[in-house]
Amino acid sequence: MHIETERLIITDFTEDMAETVHLNSLDEDNRRFVPDEVFETVDDARETLEFLISRYGGKEGPYVHPVLLKTGENIGYVQLVPIEDGWEIGYHVAKQYTGNGYAAEAVGAFMPYATERKGLSEIWGICLADNAASVRVMEKCGFRSVFRGEGPYQGQQRQIVKNVWYPETERNETEEV
Repeated sequence: MHIETERLIITDFTEDMAETVHLNSLDEDNRRFVPDEVFETVDDARETLEFLISRYGGKEGPYVHPVLLKTGENIGYVQLVPIEDGWEIGYHVAKQYTGNGYAAEAVGAFMPYATERKGLSEIWGICLADNAASVRVMEKCGFRSVFRGEGPYQGQQRQIVKNVWYPETERNETEEV
């Protein structure tokens, strides 16, 4: 896979990215909002990358792809993950790169690719209600909030925001109703 935006490249992981995946995962936002995506060692990151790379050719997912600056520096990831209701987007930009619009740029570019690849009519976006940055990213990318309140999040009942995104044709049809 290869998606380019003005500032970013979204591609496939390679095993030599384990160290940057490990380092990018250690920031406090990742620990707070997605603790299951923290890799305490390079070996933990490498083992996960091996699994994720093995999923690229399959139909079950997850599909997780690194987000690189055009200079080649790995700054985070975007992902499409199967959930009970369908498929969910996920993303993370390492703390030292936040506040530059990279997450919204990556998600905005990835969504059309993901819906076309999987033939989806919608993609869910679920985050903790107090994760203001993720809520803003989803708003910027055209997600619609459909639920705010207590709900399941990583095996616990937490205050969440549940959003849904429709491909352009679905959005146009929905808006005309």
